[in-house]
Amino acid sequence: MTVVAAVDLRSDTVTLPTPAMRDAMRTAALGDDVYGEDPTVNRLEAVAADRLGKQAAVLVPSGTMANLLALLVHAGPRQEVIVEADSHIFQYEAAGAAVVGGIQLRPLPSATGVLSAEQVAAAVRTDHDPHQPRTAAVAVENTHNRRGGVVWDPGQLAAVAGAARDRGIAVHMDGARLFNAAVALRLAPAAIAAHADTVSFCLSKGLGCPVGSLLTGPAAAIARAREWRKMLGGGMRQAGIIAACGLIGLDRMVDRLADDHANARVLAEGLAELPGVELDPGRVTTNIVMVRLTRLTAAAFVAAAAARGLLCLEEGHDTVRLVTHLGIGPGDITRGLAVAEAVLTG
Repeated sequence: MTVVAAVDLRSDTVTLPTPAMRDAMRTAALGDDVYGEDPTVNRLEAVAADRLGKQAAVLVPSGTMANLLALLVHAGPRQEVIVEADSHIFQYEAAGAAVVGGIQLRPLPSATGVLSAEQVAAAVRTDHDPHQPRTAAVAVENTHNRRGGVVWDPGQLAAVAGAARDRGIAVHMDGARLFNAAVALRLAPAAIAAHADTVSFCLSKGLGCPVGSLLTGPAAAIARAREWRKMLGGGMRQAGIIAACGLIGLDRMVDRLADDHANARVLAEGLAELPGVELDPGRVTTNIVMVRLTRLTAAAFVAAAAARGLLCLEEGHDTVRLVTHLGIGPGDITRGLAVAEAVLTG
C-alpha cells in the first residue's frame, strides 16, 4: 500500500536539509567554536554579517535565543523594551527577557503588526522617575508572523528607527524571516537591516536548514552577546556541522523564497473562494496565510484537515495559519486546497 505524505503547512520550520546540506555536514571543516576555532562557523558568521551590512555576527541555536541576547545587550534590570503586542518576542519567547534580564516588555497594539513612529515616540520613557522603568530599546518584527507574514514598508521602518534614535534608544529587528521581506521588497537584506542596531535571522525557517539562527550587529554588541550565549548554554562545540548548512542556505536558498510566496498566494486565492472563509489574498505577500473561519472553529478545522492529510496550526478560536516552504510545491497546494474544501463543505 502506498502511503501519501501529509501536506505539512504548519510552519517553514518543518523543512528537512537538502542533499547538498547533508553532504556539507559530512565534509565541513570543524573546530571548537567556544574557543573560536571552528572555521566553518567563523565563515558563516562573517558571511552573515556582510550580507546584513553589520560588523559581526554570532551563531546561536534558535531565534528565541538570538532575540534574547539582543535584548540583554540593549537593556538591563528595571529597563523596558517596546514591542508590538502580537510580536514573537512578546507572545512566544517564554518571558525570557523578564526572567533572565529583569527587563520589562511594553507591548503596543497595532492593526497590522507594524508600529508607527508616533506610537514609539509617545511610549518612550527617558525622564528619571523612580516609579517607571526607562525605555532602552524598541524591537520590530519583519516579517511579522502572527499578522500573516506582513512586511514592513521601508519608510515606516525608517521612521520608527528615527524616532527611537532621536530619543537615545536602540533598535533591534527580529528578522526571523528577514530574507522573505527582502525578496518581497526586491531589496538587499542589508538595506532593511540598516534601520536596526542588531538584527537576528533564522536559518531553520525559509532557508531550509535543520537548526540555527544568527544575531548580527556592532562588534562590541556581538562580543557581549557571546558572553550571554555562554551563560545561557548556547556555546556549541563543533558547530560547523550546523554552519555548513547555513552557508548553503544563504548561498542557494534566498532567491527561491519567491516560489514560497507564489505558492502562498495561490493557496490564499483558493481558500478565499471556499465557504466559511474570510481572507483577502491581496494581503498575502510572503509565505504565511492567516485564515479566519466563520463556520468552524480553528480547532475543529485543524483536526478534520489533519485526518485528511493537511497539517496546519490553530492561531486562536477562529484563525488558522498555513505556511509554505521548501518542501511544498504546486501539487501540494492543489492537494491542500482539496482537503480544505472537503472539510468546509462536508
